[in-house]
Amino acid sequence: MIPELGKYAGAVLSSYGVSLALLAVIVWASLRRSARVKRELEEVENRRKSDG
Repeated sequence: MIPELGKYAGAVLSSYGVSLALLAVIVWASLRRSARVKRELEEVENRRKSDG
């Protein structure tokens, strides 16, 4: 199941690890930004409702 990577095992596995870590950071940052934008949009809508 696991391929034989030979002398490149360290480089390949560390590349996979870095890639997975970067993907996790991108997903986390996207979710965080989404929550912030949603909160700001709700604030704008609430101000608009109270003004109108």
